[in-house]
Amino acid sequence: MKVLGISGSIVGSKTRIAVENILNRINEQYEDIEIELIDLKQYNLVFSDGRDYRDYTGDTKLVLEKIMEADGYIIGTPTFQASIPGTLKNLFDLLPMDAFREKVVGLVSTAGSAKHYLVAEQQLKPILNYMQAMVIPKYVFIEEKHYHKQAIIDDEIVFRLNRLADDVVFFLRTAVQMKASEESAYPF
Repeated sequence: MKVLGISGSIVGSKTRIAVENILNRINEQYEDIEIELIDLKQYNLVFSDGRDYRDYTGDTKLVLEKIMEADGYIIGTPTFQASIPGTLKNLFDLLPMDAFREKVVGLVSTAGSAKHYLVAEQQLKPILNYMQAMVIPKYVFIEEKHYHKQAIIDDEIVFRLNRLADDVVFFLRTAVQMKASEESAYPF
């Protein structure tokens, strides 16, 4: 099983730090789970033009293939102008509508202040539900004040990130078991 972390912005570092914390927890605690990080800052994605995701080339094709092959995700988003960044929305637009069907998604959201704590709830979750993801109900929201020198310094936030990592693995394993059980019911 593979969990893919996605840092959903081409600027800043706080979202990547949060996603890396979760992936590191998974890597330390679960030997059977493969992890990988996609930091959109490191790729040159084209704007979505409506074609099939398999028809893109270059970095866009590479990123989309990695997303389609993964079993679970940690999606991190900063808050810009009280919304998710356009780079993350473009990534969703590049994917097929059912890209996250029967796949588990955990969310982490970062922002400069507590005023934006509902961005993930009101903007990101509806997109992922439309794309048929199994979204973990509890997400982690991190304010700028919880960081110092490129590290998360709030123990409660670290605890919540660890819990999200554990929840993603638990729900991922449960989903795989349910699918195997359903498939075994049909002997053909």
